[in-house]
Amino acid sequence: MRLRVFATVVTVLIAAASISAPYFRSFTRAAAVFSRMAQIQGPVTDALEWEREEVTVRMATIPSRHGALRTRVYVPAHIRRTVTLMAGVNMIGIEEPRLYGLAYELASVGVAVITPDTPDLKRFQITARTVDMIEDAAQWLSKQRDLAPTGHIGMIGISFSGGLSVVAAGRPSLHPIVDFVFSFGGHSNFPRVLRFLCTGLEPSLDPAKADVYRRPHDYGVVIILLDAAEYLVPAEQVAPLQTAILKYLLAGHWELIDKRLAKQTFDEALVLADALPEPSRTYMKMVNDRDVDRLGTLLWPLVKTHKPETALSPELSPAPVCPVFLLHGTDDIVIPSIETLHLERYLQGKTRVRALLSSLITHAELDQQQGLGDVWKIVSFFGSLLRQ
Repeated sequence: MRLRVFATVVTVLIAAASISAPYFRSFTRAAAVFSRMAQIQGPVTDALEWEREEVTVRMATIPSRHGALRTRVYVPAHIRRTVTLMAGVNMIGIEEPRLYGLAYELASVGVAVITPDTPDLKRFQITARTVDMIEDAAQWLSKQRDLAPTGHIGMIGISFSGGLSVVAAGRPSLHPIVDFVFSFGGHSNFPRVLRFLCTGLEPSLDPAKADVYRRPHDYGVVIILLDAAEYLVPAEQVAPLQTAILKYLLAGHWELIDKRLAKQTFDEALVLADALPEPSRTYMKMVNDRDVDRLGTLLWPLVKTHKPETALSPELSPAPVCPVFLLHGTDDIVIPSIETLHLERYLQGKTRVRALLSSLITHAELDQQQGLGDVWKIVSFFGSLLRQ
């Protein structure tokens, strides 16, 4: 049976159970969010329609030590929880349709949500400044009694912002106000992810075992090229090469949302590549050909000599005192799922941690089709999260 059939069975059973046991409301709300994000139509949506309430969406501005943060606020009719939701690395930030959808669906089951825009992530830069911004946004939210009546909040981060949110949650200023932090497809050790993106090598949890090779997604290594362009081409070629790379990355983003627009943008990237002089043209050809092996081989000598700040890696930073939830796609080739297992191991004994690797997820997306057991694990995971 396919995911849609199994999900129908699961969600209807949970809905029936919740009538006699209020405890199960967290599961019906989780099932509602899951079914809507997975775009399940028919009986599932109908059975869980009662787990939907009116949502008001507005804009706000959050002060931060690095400048004001443009923020979208999602307010349910009845606030049961309050969270920060941080976008991953993408050019359009909080305008990303899937981020908007997740925030809206969470709000529709009683979770007040803010999605602050983080300028560095929109420029494909993973920085300690972003951790500061996440911390500042959490502090601001906890003081808004119309959004956080108790002064307590949760924190959610997607992709690289998942790991950065865990780092932020470990800072002393957030200990009294954060009830949980949730990393969705996030990292544990930033340099180790860079190594994977350049070499395809994934270290085992057991140091005695050999690394495993998996071909990384081209998206990650292209982002590294964007940052390293100044070291690879003459100064006058840096900006044109980066412009072409950004066009390619934007096309890759649209590929998940709008195939027609993706093709149009990819074609524009090819035109920009043809106009580049050497050696930029060669680098851009590797990008357009998705030649991750060659690109990674050229970039790795630069990457391995660069020492990123420890503030970018949860396992190199103080652990949060609140519960930590970790969810990852089993076959993720942007940030490998082994990162979640490394982070789970680091956090054990320091705080309460729940980790789940799921074949329903690619990279921070619910888009695969599996069986009943996989669906139930996801619903149970989100149900536990909503009870915090």
